[in-house]
This record gives sequence, C-alpha cells and structure tokens, in this order.
Amino acid sequence: MRLPDSVLNPPPTRPDITRSVCRGAGRHLRERGYAIVKEMTFANGRRGDIVALAPSGELLVVEVKSGIEDYRVDGKWPDYRDYCDGFLFAVAPEFPQEILPEDVGLIVADAYGGALIREAPRHPLAPARRKALTIAFAKLAAGRLALIEDPGV
Repeated sequence: MRLPDSVLNPPPTRPDITRSVCRGAGRHLRERGYAIVKEMTFANGRRGDIVALAPSGELLVVEVKSGIEDYRVDGKWPDYRDYCDGFLFAVAPEFPQEILPEDVGLIVADAYGGALIREAPRHPLAPARRKALTIAFAKLAAGRLALIEDPGV
C-alpha cells in the first residue's frame, strides 16, 4: 500500500514557517553586515522578531509573518516604528506580498537565506533613543552569550 504524499510530506506548520523565515532573514542580514538579535523587547512592551544593528549604528526591526492570517491578526506592527530607523516584514516565498503595505521594507526568505525585495523607508531615531536601544541590544546579546558559555548562571 502506498502512503499519500500528504502523509509523507506534510505541509509545514506555522511555527516551522516562522523558524525558516526567521533563519533565512537572519542569514541575509548577517551577509549584509548586520549584527542581529531575535526576540528583543522594547520599552513599550512590544517584542521585535529580529532587531538588526548596522555597522553605522542604524537599527532595523524585522517582523516575521508566517502567513496571511498571522499578518491580518497582528495590528501591533506599527508600534515598532518608534524603535528603529527602518521597519521590514520578512515572509516566505509563497506569501502574497501584495497584501503588505508599500511603506515598509520587505525580505523574502526561507531556511537557507533571503532576498531584500524592498528597502525599508528610513526615519532616523532620536540620539537618546538610539543610545538606549543600542545598549539594550548589547546587553541582550551579551546575556545570551553568557548563558551559552555558562548555562549554570
């Protein structure tokens, strides 16, 4: 008896898609010279999926969307703009890009890499906020590295 293809190759679940897009978008950003952290919480309580720090000090926030429903139920993404110089969505190749607003950047990614489809419009951060966010970025990255090096902390 032959098993149906849907049993042998089930469609990816939402968490699988999110992980793949996040991984590919992160790879793409690192290839472009950015340092990244995932899941960074801001002062307004919102949490950016990926925050990317450029060598110039510019900060980007990338919101990963796993599908149409994920995008439609998320009304909080405009709140990220106050915490970055540029905001982007990262989506899988099969995501219908035409439903996304045109005034944000766009990365299309899978588990192996990504492509910048549209640059994020820039809106420079105030110097004090940039400093606070850069320090928070560094503390988050250093704290995560310390846990890897010494998990018993």
